Amino acid sequence: MTEPTILSSLSSALSETIARTAPAIVSVHSHRSRATGFVWRPGLVVTADEALADEGEVDIQLTDGTRKRSTIAGRDHTTDIALLRFDGDLAPVKLSADIPALGSLAVVVAADRGVPTARLGIVSLSGAAWRSLRGGDIDARIELDVRLRRSQEGGLALNASGEPFGMAVLGPRRVLTIPSATIARVAEQLEARGRVARGYLGLGMQPIRLDDGIGAMVMNVDRNGPSAAAGIRQGDVIVALNGEKLSGVRALSRSLGPQSVGTVVDITVHRGGEPLQFKVTIGERPET
Repeated sequence: MTEPTILSSLSSALSETIARTAPAIVSVHSHRSRATGFVWRPGLVVTADEALADEGEVDIQLTDGTRKRSTIAGRDHTTDIALLRFDGDLAPVKLSADIPALGSLAVVVAADRGVPTARLGIVSLSGAAWRSLRGGDIDARIELDVRLRRSQEGGLALNASGEPFGMAVLGPRRVLTIPSATIARVAEQLEARGRVARGYLGLGMQPIRLDDGIGAMVMNVDRNGPSAAAGIRQGDVIVALNGEKLSGVRALSRSLGPQSVGTVVDITVHRGGEPLQFKVTIGERPET
């Protein structure tokens, strides 16, 4: 009998890994869009938010060909995570919190019309936490050197040990992975509340250069928002937050994460050349 080669052993290991994962993979059909999802918890599927249509019914198709109607339990555009609810007892996957090393093998297990598919590649970038263009906090930047079709977006990315470390999505000119830690954090909130809470000052702002730095001119004020309640007006120039000089409007927006809701901040403004102090209780950003 011929001794197995390194390649044949690798091939067998990959095949077995994919076969173990495939039962938890589903196809997601919404309007004219097709994508992939995976069973995160019993009756709950995680998929790529960007791949979902904005309206209409959503079906999932299992590996045995069965189609089931699902409902959107919640979606978060900023992290590209959506959660679907369906009536079924498919076993969920167990996500690994480990971040794969640069250059390590990665397999994306996905589905197309319910039929399992797989793509093999490597981790081309493994870096620190980052913020998406839409303002979502992603716990690690993981890029994959692999080609994905649209229908495979939302598939599971596995490491060489067969452990799922995130969800593969199509980013600008590259395949990104939304890591397990981000999925767990966001999906928990989507299951509980249908959305991810984010801080809200109720201000429209524009950066303005000052003699001693950068300020944020208040262009409009939500009259029902927390800043209006505190006394901030249109035309005020925000110069400091909690006693620290403002470094820009983007920096101010970044401070309004989920943990900021309900906290009180000290905002210093210039009004008519005079400094004024306001205590503002950060609210929750409205859905619209």
